[in-house]
Amino acid sequence: MIGLIGKKIGMTQLFDSSGKVIPVTVIKAGPCKIICKRTEADNGYEALQLGYEDIPERKVTKPMQGHFKKYNSGLYRYIREFRPSYGQEITGFNIGDELKADMFEENESVSISSKSKGRGFTGVMKRYGFAGFIATHGSHESFRGGGSIGQCAQPSRVFKGVKMAGQHGNARVTVRHLTVVKVDTENGLIMVKGAIPGHRNSLVLIHKEQ
Repeated sequence: MIGLIGKKIGMTQLFDSSGKVIPVTVIKAGPCKIICKRTEADNGYEALQLGYEDIPERKVTKPMQGHFKKYNSGLYRYIREFRPSYGQEITGFNIGDELKADMFEENESVSISSKSKGRGFTGVMKRYGFAGFIATHGSHESFRGGGSIGQCAQPSRVFKGVKMAGQHGNARVTVRHLTVVKVDTENGLIMVKGAIPGHRNSLVLIHKEQ
């Protein structure tokens, strides 16, 4: 899906015409430059490679400097590829074009991908919302444990996928079907209804949906 690279600014609220409060997440979307186009003939797939956030040359590795020079492009901190969905075309986009927040419209449906906040090693109550053990009537030693994880004799092993304590967060998460409530083209901001994964200033990918 074609889209933009942006950064999460934070959350606020807007009011609709009836005075109802709408919680929104503010995203600084773009501007992004098209560095190159991936084609079926040359690369085996179609995609647009976008660059986001200018960066000085001293902070760019030699291989990446060669990549930017090959396409006569500026130097960017972030590079991401966006593949078209079924029925979408990339023929209307050219190398060097700048994509901005105005490519989105109010009430449009979008998908947003980002890395969730890292919570570290957590137990099953925080990680999966387990209720925990009762606090009285004989319970001792384990109040926040996960309980039984399998059978003792047959099959004498723990099945894959059993919910246990472990790393929580710090994973790529995609939230689909979010509604664009407002687009501020002057400041390059879009506001989507609800929350999205990630901390403030985290990198987000905004995809247009069909």
